[in-house]
Amino acid sequence: MRTLGGPMRVAAVRTVVPEHHYDQDQITRAVVRRTDAREELVRRFHAATQVTGRNLALPIDEYVKLEGFTGANDVYIETAVELATRAVGDALDRAGCAPHDVDHLIFCSSTGVATPSLDARVAQRAGLREDVTRVPMFGLGCAAGAAGLSRLHDFLRGWPERVAVLVCVELCSLTVQREDTSVANLVASGLFGDGAAAVVALGDRRDTGGHQGPRVVASRSRLYPGTARLMGWDVGDHGLRVVLAADLVGHVEATLAGDVTAFLGDHGLSPNRVGSWVCHPGGPKVIETIQRELGLEPGALDITWNSLRTMGNLSSVSVLNVLEETIAQRRPPDGEPGLLMALGPGFSAELVLLRW
Repeated sequence: MRTLGGPMRVAAVRTVVPEHHYDQDQITRAVVRRTDAREELVRRFHAATQVTGRNLALPIDEYVKLEGFTGANDVYIETAVELATRAVGDALDRAGCAPHDVDHLIFCSSTGVATPSLDARVAQRAGLREDVTRVPMFGLGCAAGAAGLSRLHDFLRGWPERVAVLVCVELCSLTVQREDTSVANLVASGLFGDGAAAVVALGDRRDTGGHQGPRVVASRSRLYPGTARLMGWDVGDHGLRVVLAADLVGHVEATLAGDVTAFLGDHGLSPNRVGSWVCHPGGPKVIETIQRELGLEPGALDITWNSLRTMGNLSSVSVLNVLEETIAQRRPPDGEPGLLMALGPGFSAELVLLRW
């Protein structure tokens, strides 16, 4: 009988972004040119995001040439495969693993569609084995980075001698609607960016102890009934039209602290005993709400804030970028507990307990 393994080790995380970088003012002016929205309104919404610049899938003047959802989705497929393949290769190099070592691949994205799913294309281009097992995940949005880590942990508990990879790729700029002057679309045009990230994880019988990433101890998913219209897509001939409800922050305020406290309590912890917080940068109001409701110390979310300001919200990719930067810039002492979390469509929360 197979026995379960212990916590998996995050061996490496690597974020990659497209080469086309623009400061926020350049993007704001481009949005004004391509929509009927009033310039002062666009500037106000974009300034409120506190984003200073972003990387985009295409040169900024190329977006007006996209022909509907088909054109945008063709660019999504080509660019997503290229970025994801780079992220996987870089993460494997950083982890000291070879492509043939990978046994399991999870692929998360919510900004385009493809069949065969993109994980099949990435696996072949990255040189993974022909018998690699694959799980494509669509529709989890911003929560997918945290959810994907949880599913890696599930797999490696059952197969603790193996290596697994998570890839998230989001090209949010390809979903912005030219004709839509709604508040949600204008906010999205100023908030979301493009990028990919990959995580290499080791089962505890594969872990040699030479990596700086944390172990994943436990995870919890929380789905909130009756909240489907808080966040997501309206899908139609126009493609993927963003849904962002005005009361989203209020829901976070009302529920998140209780859920986090309950999760930590089940593991003998409380928020004041958690030394590191790896939080998805959903937007300024969401970050401020998390900090306030959990009573976090000033500076606890500095890496989250920096990711938002310098890269924008990369949807599922962002929380992995925050994890990468936490390992590189502010790795906690060995043994210290940490919490990784992200919110997404559903409405849902994904919580991942770490041990450094």
